[in-house]
Amino acid sequence: MGKLDFLATSQPHFDFSKEQRHSLHLHRLRNFRSEFLSTRFSVDIFLPPDYDASGASRFPVLFFNDGQDMEAVRLADTLSRLYASQKIPSLIVVAIHAGERLQEYGTAHRPDYRSRGSQAHLYTDFIVKELYPHVRQTYHILKDPRFTAFAGFSLGGLSAMDIVWNNPKLFGKAGVFSGSFWWRHCDFCEDDPDGGRIMHELVDMGLHRPGLQFWFQTGTMDETDDRNRNGVIDSIDDTLDLIELLKNKGYHHKHDIHYREVKDGIHHPHTWGMVLPEFLVWAFGR
Repeated sequence: MGKLDFLATSQPHFDFSKEQRHSLHLHRLRNFRSEFLSTRFSVDIFLPPDYDASGASRFPVLFFNDGQDMEAVRLADTLSRLYASQKIPSLIVVAIHAGERLQEYGTAHRPDYRSRGSQAHLYTDFIVKELYPHVRQTYHILKDPRFTAFAGFSLGGLSAMDIVWNNPKLFGKAGVFSGSFWWRHCDFCEDDPDGGRIMHELVDMGLHRPGLQFWFQTGTMDETDDRNRNGVIDSIDDTLDLIELLKNKGYHHKHDIHYREVKDGIHHPHTWGMVLPEFLVWAFGR
């Protein structure tokens, strides 16, 4: 591919004909091999209606964990509606079907205290060193991290946050739906009920990554657990604590961080699908 001027190719693509508005193009990659993992991944590539394989236009790109759930959250319908109403520009969505989910998702730094997430570092290598380069070489994407996001649900959301935090030169935005920020390196302790949360420690010990932005969603009925007995369920508590740590690192609440709490929202694709349009407009519509 030729080297293109970023500024000349970063304008939103809103010019759809009536015929184009609902005609997303879907490319399915099956048995995508990785040198790092034994999993053969399935990946769905959602291309916008105005995508032209021979054209010079470049598009923002969204990587999504748990790609097998895109139908359940109604991704294609949501994209079509947002394109038709011109609320977001054309973009490419890379939906990665989960493999060994409990081992490949998590935090690359270390597994949890039950050794779950033991291959998260290898999954990160797969994303950063294999899948992202493949997408970059095969499809017309904008290569600036400001136009590249990574998102996921639950444990996939934790994985997305971890990948963005550790790879700010590739990804500029993280989208976390009901993130599993309870992920810990030690068992529960009554004396320190919130101790050992891995993502919190990574952010607390880390440096400010300029340019990163974060979108978090929780539901008031995500769960019932309240380990520190403060009257707030852990899903919300853990997310709000992480937001405070990000603010302490210099991220501004309104510009860099968006928090969406869904009243009566549950830990389920139904709730995540409801707020998916909000995330897409936040990430790409501005």
